[in-house]
Amino acid sequence: MSEAPSFGERLRTRLAGVLPTLRLRLVVVFALVALTAAVSASGIAYWLNRDAVLTRAQNAALNDFRKTMEDDAGNLPRTVQCQQLREAAQKMARSSQDYQVLLTDRTAEGTECAAASNEDDFTLRNVPEPLRHAVNKKRTVDKGNAYPYHLYWQRITKDGDPYLVGGAKLIGEDPAPTGYMLKSLAPERDDLNSLAWSLGIATGLALIGAMLLAQAAATTVLRPVRRLGEAARRLGEGKLDTRLRVSGTDELAELSRTFNDAAASLEQRVDDLSAREESSRRFVADMSHELRTPMTAISAVTEVLEEEQENLDPMIAPAVQLVVSETRRLNDLVENLMEVTRFDAGTARLVLDDVDVADQVTACIDARAWLDAVELDADRGIMARLDPRRLDVVLANLIGNALKHGGSPVRVSVRTERRSGGEPAAERHGERAGERAAQRAEGAADGTADTRAPGAGAAGGEARDGDELVIEVADRGPGIPEEVLPHVFDRFYKASASRPRSEGSGLGLSIAMENAHIHGGSITAHNADEGGAVFTLRLPRDARRVAEEREAGDDTGQAHSGGGPDGGTDEGNGDDDVNRGSGGGR
Repeated sequence: MSEAPSFGERLRTRLAGVLPTLRLRLVVVFALVALTAAVSASGIAYWLNRDAVLTRAQNAALNDFRKTMEDDAGNLPRTVQCQQLREAAQKMARSSQDYQVLLTDRTAEGTECAAASNEDDFTLRNVPEPLRHAVNKKRTVDKGNAYPYHLYWQRITKDGDPYLVGGAKLIGEDPAPTGYMLKSLAPERDDLNSLAWSLGIATGLALIGAMLLAQAAATTVLRPVRRLGEAARRLGEGKLDTRLRVSGTDELAELSRTFNDAAASLEQRVDDLSAREESSRRFVADMSHELRTPMTAISAVTEVLEEEQENLDPMIAPAVQLVVSETRRLNDLVENLMEVTRFDAGTARLVLDDVDVADQVTACIDARAWLDAVELDADRGIMARLDPRRLDVVLANLIGNALKHGGSPVRVSVRTERRSGGEPAAERHGERAGERAAQRAEGAADGTADTRAPGAGAAGGEARDGDELVIEVADRGPGIPEEVLPHVFDRFYKASASRPRSEGSGLGLSIAMENAHIHGGSITAHNADEGGAVFTLRLPRDARRVAEEREAGDDTGQAHSGGGPDGGTDEGNGDDDVNRGSGGGR
């Protein structure tokens, strides 16, 4: 049971979806860092300046109010008139701090009088109740408190503008006047707003500068990464001589050096493996070629022995029969090895012709005397442009394999289909041709290419580009074990370790698959629901495109000399020793 992804993994996955490119992530990270730093610095600067501006303004106003309160209100008579309070308030308001003054006291008539310097702007209603209560409260004088009354202040908002309200009571015998001041803080607010705008603009400029720096940093960082990606892509395409230019001593330079070392090591390793593979391929090709001459002589002798078998001593007749059968098996093995060598060396060629598929299947069956054991379901007139010889090899291997391991009757059906999505077979299997061309070696040239000329054209059922030829070969046997199905086309694969030896060479189905691939097709195997194995051959009805692409790819790297396998054919024969894939493994 897999563990649930952690929160960090989920977050990284979500961020990767929102920010798909590394450049974008770097820019966003730089921008966030710059924005955080700029906002933090601007916030701290604004708060410090705001506190300094307001503190300086209110301290100046309160100190001036205390002084004017002592100078002007302190000179009022003990028995005061409202007019005297009003004149004192107006005189106090003429201060350079530009504030309004309100004085309150008990008059000679015993009434409470509140006189303001400007009654339209400042009345007792503008003074908060807690401030009035604190100003008029008399405190006990002791060591910790030298005065019974103190100066108090409070900030308020009036008609949307900020104001500073301060109040103090004169110290002396009662009744003593109480004074209040009202100072507008709008100029300070405007200054702070201007400062906030300036800090905001500075933050924006810092953010833009950070994004530009992020772009430059991303370009600096990503340029080597992009070069590394391009070099890795070229290396993956097989250009093993790809190297990076290294400059500097940073981590990216070290990564480039590591890549160059890895590429050099890989190139050396691939060269060694290619040399060994080439040597092995040449050995098999040379061995197969050298075996052909003695095998021809031995085959001629065995034919004579087989013809004279009835006249031989009954004691040695079984030995002669064994020699004949093993000679044929060895001859088939040599021919198959030569054909495999051609495929590995990339020298196999398509010789196309227009064929009636039903006639081709019938000819294959008739040539091997399988007419009584094979049921054919094919309409006449299904034309295809293929290599008849290679198609015959594929059919002979598939039908012969079904007869040997599944038993008769074997059913062969032929039909055409429209390829899904219109995908050409050349694109599905073209890379295999490229691999073969890249593995081509000197001395692996095939000297026996079929030189038959293509036909003049299809008479009926003409193939269209995108049409697919489907041939199914089904038997009535026990089927193929599920663990064997993935390996039936492997070379020399044996389904049972207890039967390492079989009548076939173990290369038939592998050669059949190679012949399908060279046409741009494929072969698949599965077990039918009602029992028995079903091999399905799919080929393009017109293989000209595949042949042209193979020829174009081969022309770029063809440099062969003699010494390879020559003269061999891969045609199936008419007995039970026809090329079969798993060598009796089913």
